[in-house]
Amino acid sequence: MKQDKTRISSAQLIPLSFLAAILIGALLLMLPFATAPGEHTDFLTAFFTATTSVCVTGLVVVDSFAHWTLFGKIIILILIQLGGLGIITVTSALMLFIHKKFSLRNSLLIHDAFNLTSTRGLVRFLRRVLQGTFVVEGLGALLYMTVFIPRFGFVEGVWQSIFTAISAFCNAGIDILGPDSLIPYRSNPTVLIVTMLLIVLGGLGYMVWFDTILTAKNGVRNHYSPITVLRRLNEHTKLVLVLTGSLILLGAVLIFVFEYNNPETLGPMTLGGKILNSLFQSVTFRTAGFATVPQQALRSSSALLGCLLMFIGGSPVGTAGGVKTVVFFVILVNLMSFIQDRDQTVIFKRRVSDDLVRKANAIVTVCFLVICILMITLVSLENVGVIDGLYEVVSAVGTVGLSRALTPSLHTAGRILIIIGMYLGRIGPISMALFFNTGSKNGNSISVAEGKFIVG
Repeated sequence: MKQDKTRISSAQLIPLSFLAAILIGALLLMLPFATAPGEHTDFLTAFFTATTSVCVTGLVVVDSFAHWTLFGKIIILILIQLGGLGIITVTSALMLFIHKKFSLRNSLLIHDAFNLTSTRGLVRFLRRVLQGTFVVEGLGALLYMTVFIPRFGFVEGVWQSIFTAISAFCNAGIDILGPDSLIPYRSNPTVLIVTMLLIVLGGLGYMVWFDTILTAKNGVRNHYSPITVLRRLNEHTKLVLVLTGSLILLGAVLIFVFEYNNPETLGPMTLGGKILNSLFQSVTFRTAGFATVPQQALRSSSALLGCLLMFIGGSPVGTAGGVKTVVFFVILVNLMSFIQDRDQTVIFKRRVSDDLVRKANAIVTVCFLVICILMITLVSLENVGVIDGLYEVVSAVGTVGLSRALTPSLHTAGRILIIIGMYLGRIGPISMALFFNTGSKNGNSISVAEGKFIVG
């Protein structure tokens, strides 16, 4: 019973920790020296910016490049890193740093924050997460420096590189390069490829990282062929890699077709530029938020495709948002099993447990309902089109950050709705997984007669 109480409190503490970070961040951003001269920051603007940073979304109501001072930008970057890793992860890392031992409660918090299946080896897992994060962000920053130092000078170039690398890896999509995101760099392969790699690596999930590295090391040690190494990956890693690659490729092909002749997006580009920017748009749809073309100029078909990809999002135990690739695929496979009259949901010759199927259904259903409610409310309160409203809400709930130039024009009620969407989107899948898998069996302690209901 005591353990159950601890799990319940941890389920409450995770979303509360995000809320506390948002409030502290908002108060810091309201300090006079956080705002550039001539600019004004009210509480709602500070709260919105803190929320989009902690929730690694990227939707903004003011120009991050011009509105904030260096202090304000540093606060935003810290909030992005906190949000990407998770408040519980960062707090636990500080405990490791001061050599404080983990209690059972601390272990359960990390277990729940990453939605792990076991509490064994948590300290080692946490160290690998932190080391992997900082190594990838550091390498990304070094690659960015080859472009940004010649453009901005050494000190400013290093700062821009670090900020962009952390934002890209955490799938935040916030940049301080200028008012037009990465549009000025849409012809620069280095910036686009490095950004895509950081986004994808952050969105794959740490479990995929660790399994791939371990399997590759064993493959080199035992002289396995590449095909054998791929076969030895666990089923989760194989599924995530296949789904990620398929969604990126499918999205890129469809965007290339939809936007090929659009004079405001891909139309004026060379063939190579169209291919690269189609690929980038497909990747950034997956919860990143950077843009190389104006999102309001996308055709309706591309915008709707983007809503689907933003809803799906990245993969579990990573920095990306959305309902997650594996969750969405489990729903599809379960649907196919029902159509084919099979009593098991099977992926890669492995049965998916009934609990996992129920959890996936719960996550998708709740996220879908949240999007519907917020979108209907937004369209009714603000004078916006349905596609623009849907795009903005899905971007918020999926913690993506792409905008069809709508967010800055929203009134107070509209901005509050987007704040709610970003917050629910960031803590939603985690909290839903915990609430639907608390280990309690009280709900099944009484057996009731089967009812006769009609569906279909």
